[in-house]
Amino acid sequence: MHKILMNRASAPLAAISATLLLSATPLPALACATCGCSLSSDAAMGYSAAPGWRITAEYDYIDQSQLHSGTHSISPSQVAAINDAGGDQEVEDNTTNRYFTVGISYAPNADWNFKLLVPYVDRSHTTYGSSPNPLTPDEISGANVSSLGDMKFIVSYQGFLPTHNFGVQLGVKLPTGNYGGPNADDTGTVGHNPVAFNSGPNALNASPDNLLDTSLQAGTGSTDIIVGAYYYRAISQNFDAFINWQYQSAVSEKLDQAGADFRPGDQSTVSFGVRYESDPELVPQLQVNLTRKSPDEGVLADTISTGGTVAYLSPGITIMLSHNVHVFGFLQVPFYSNLDGYQLFPHWTASVGASLAF
Repeated sequence: MHKILMNRASAPLAAISATLLLSATPLPALACATCGCSLSSDAAMGYSAAPGWRITAEYDYIDQSQLHSGTHSISPSQVAAINDAGGDQEVEDNTTNRYFTVGISYAPNADWNFKLLVPYVDRSHTTYGSSPNPLTPDEISGANVSSLGDMKFIVSYQGFLPTHNFGVQLGVKLPTGNYGGPNADDTGTVGHNPVAFNSGPNALNASPDNLLDTSLQAGTGSTDIIVGAYYYRAISQNFDAFINWQYQSAVSEKLDQAGADFRPGDQSTVSFGVRYESDPELVPQLQVNLTRKSPDEGVLADTISTGGTVAYLSPGITIMLSHNVHVFGFLQVPFYSNLDGYQLFPHWTASVGASLAF
């Protein structure tokens, strides 16, 4: 049986440990400040100090259905008014993201953990383009992304304390997902199998003018470094608390050609929360998730509407189905956002997952 080493009875903590092992999952470096899941799934499935193997699966649903600018929502017609005045501003309609992530981790002892995360991205996106008012349904163009995303490999070390409840992480995100955009002279494409619009006016354009935005492809084409740290401990008879931090930054880009370059913005996430553990088989939890993303860079990037700060309140629960099988479910509700430019934003997001230790 896998156990967590913490300053309380091991039985309640074993349930949480299986709950917390998904949450050091690094955030995807994506097009906008809100289209990646910010939930700490390691804190949901358990930071475990037990040696052995673990397989995890997670599904995240993020429906970006409302436009935001700064700290407030804004209507599509207000954004289209920029084009009425002679501007050139895209009026996005909706982006629905579904992420399926499988993780395989191995801990040779209580100090070290090695984890591989393999995501599958299913995304639908619709936009009015740079249409003026009045906006009509026939102006909407749509695209669908459905392919492997960018894989990540994370190494964790938690041997600093005898309780093994403080750890650091170092990892890498690899450019395994499809990525790309128009080349510098707009006569072809760069990258690897970039997706094009398949409906609406944009789908009628000749390639490469029919391509979906580079920042909305399944991958970014970049190799990113990931660093992080986490700490957790018992704070009373039945409550545990945790805090973790993670930072992701691109260090190498495949889209580095002059006139056709792209670099995803750096991203930093802080999560903290508590878990109520009086019953190890049913563990309610509450997280606060804070994310700051800098704007994307390069000719192929939207340098105006891809950065910002968001904060979520995330209630959830973890259920122990057996001594080595746990499942969890969380709902994320945003309570603060300060977004650059004009970005689609979700009313809520949802995550479910499972963990098998052996």
